Amino acid sequence: MSKNRFIDDLLFTPSYGWKDQNGALVIPSRNRLWSEACSRINIFRTKKNWISFVSWLMLISMLPFFYLFIFKYFSWYLVITVVVYAMMVMGVHGTIWLHRYCTHKSFTFSHPLWRVITQNLVIKTVPEEIYVVSHHVHHSKSDEPGDPYNPQGGFWYCMLAEYNHQRISPDLSEEAYEKAKHFMKHTGVKLNSYAEYKKWGSLASPTYTINAWIINWTFWYVLLFLIGGHGLACAIFTAAFLWFALIRAFNYTGHGGGKVKHRDGIDYDRSNLSINQMRPGLLAGEWHNNHHLYPGSARAGFLPQQLDLAWVYIYSLFKLKMVSSYRDSKKEFLKKYILKGHARDMVPLAGDAYKASHLDEITAKKDN
Repeated sequence: MSKNRFIDDLLFTPSYGWKDQNGALVIPSRNRLWSEACSRINIFRTKKNWISFVSWLMLISMLPFFYLFIFKYFSWYLVITVVVYAMMVMGVHGTIWLHRYCTHKSFTFSHPLWRVITQNLVIKTVPEEIYVVSHHVHHSKSDEPGDPYNPQGGFWYCMLAEYNHQRISPDLSEEAYEKAKHFMKHTGVKLNSYAEYKKWGSLASPTYTINAWIINWTFWYVLLFLIGGHGLACAIFTAAFLWFALIRAFNYTGHGGGKVKHRDGIDYDRSNLSINQMRPGLLAGEWHNNHHLYPGSARAGFLPQQLDLAWVYIYSLFKLKMVSSYRDSKKEFLKKYILKGHARDMVPLAGDAYKASHLDEITAKKDN
């Protein structure tokens, strides 16, 4: 099976399809998107909908914490806690765990214990399988028909992508299924045999996924209660709920809302619509255009002003011998786009003015 054919057939095609007869992206109405989502989480229709149902159930199960925080435990101190946890803690963890480790294998842990700890550093939300497999397709088909969260499909196309576009196909051949398992083997998630896959329609074991969710939530609620009572626990779970509900919007904004919004001297990859945004970059290490340029790099903050907290965590674990190896493309980026003047040819603002202020600093520093 060719790589292109494998990627083309990997995800569960929505009822409206990826593209029309002319090869153009199908853009469903909002009602059609919601109808598709309801169909995909309906476990009474087929048990193969279980992983979409569980993801939806996790979101719904957080609503009581949100209600209690707003109407019983609300305080401005806890509001600050919610904002920091949702925008920074959850964001950085998502970049470290789901993005750089699970999907791109940009670093390796020296022992499974450090992997398990990193996996559970925050309240569990997105099942790894839903994120990882579809993200490989996203990189292969960025902003093209078949991209599971193509921003040109519109805001709700991206917001409902977890249910409508990110599941693996339930009809993979055994060869294709074994190939798909390689995306997940390093994560520690218990995977189905092919016979189990034909029953459940997923890579991940339902028992493992549900037990991991229950254990994680129980641990974090008890710990947070012991630290700050029900108020703190409800606040932190509210923060996780807000991140879980709103992170889907990044699939839309991180690619310019489907429009070309590249900025000279900032966004060097023009092969897709991805852009480097200040807030996700500084708060979560998600310098998205840089990431598309070097998806396998454990660091995405390549320029002096691009703080990368996810990289700080990974590199700190490396110094502590908890991470045994990593890939870092900063030196290659600087050599290709800054030091050799390629940026000047590509973008007007990356010329003499930029180099005059940063070149000495860049060349003097060792690549960390």
